[in-house]
Amino acid sequence: MASSSCKMLVIFMVILTSFFILASANFYQNFDITWGDGRAQILNNGELLTLSLDKASGSGFQSKSEYLFGKIDMQLKLVPGNSAGTVTAYYLKSPGSAWDEIDFEFLGNLSGDPYTLHTNVFSQGKGDREQQFHLWFDPTADFHTYSILWNPQRIIFYVDGTPVREFKNAESLGVPYLKSQPMRIYSSLWNADNWATRGGLIKTDWSQAPFTASYRKYNAINACVWSSSSGSSSCNSNSDNSNSWLSEELDNTSQQRLNWVQKNYMIYDYCKDSKRFPQGPPAECAINSSS
Repeated sequence: MASSSCKMLVIFMVILTSFFILASANFYQNFDITWGDGRAQILNNGELLTLSLDKASGSGFQSKSEYLFGKIDMQLKLVPGNSAGTVTAYYLKSPGSAWDEIDFEFLGNLSGDPYTLHTNVFSQGKGDREQQFHLWFDPTADFHTYSILWNPQRIIFYVDGTPVREFKNAESLGVPYLKSQPMRIYSSLWNADNWATRGGLIKTDWSQAPFTASYRKYNAINACVWSSSSGSSSCNSNSDNSNSWLSEELDNTSQQRLNWVQKNYMIYDYCKDSKRFPQGPPAECAINSSS
């Protein structure tokens, strides 16, 4: 009996271990490596993904699923050391010439100088809505969580749970909103030394290559998976409270944190660039400008 019980315990442990390996294999299950000729790798039973850049090429991946609205998290650890000239991009994008897009881009810098977090929102192919920030920590020393909340009323960019930008639906002002085009998640690491660091003045130091960014703990549990065959999303069939994020907005505490970030760490807001927009800021700035 003891031997039989022992065998049963071993079988149970094997099944349990297999379950956890499968459950943690987010990158195998949810993403495809799309370019880079071996420079992108999925490691640790699917728990970790790395992108690398050298002088010959960068690398990238995309989600298998498309989403129409969602709350999506990803932990990133950015390129350490002298990352000048490099860009690590993490974004949602739809196909076509009138695409929608929600961007996190991390612009590298010389050792000791801060990364620039570059955000942008495109609706029907129209972007030019940049807000840029420095971060209040070293994003290369450890993993940090970068999140996008996208619902019919607003888009909120979060860093470690702190909101850094809100882009509200401004259809009432004649500005198209991102509400009808399903988007995939994309990420890439590439060379952009013609513009990324100090407007292109600082070039990539290829003696530091390969440059590597790491990803883990992707989470899109709260997201509406789009089915192109049925023309509907997974949220259409859910009537419970699990989709409360579809009407989520910033509460008073979150609004205060957003104001704190924008006051202390924002370095560029297109809504306040009078040289760029001498006739006045774009219409959506009436409800989306930083405080």
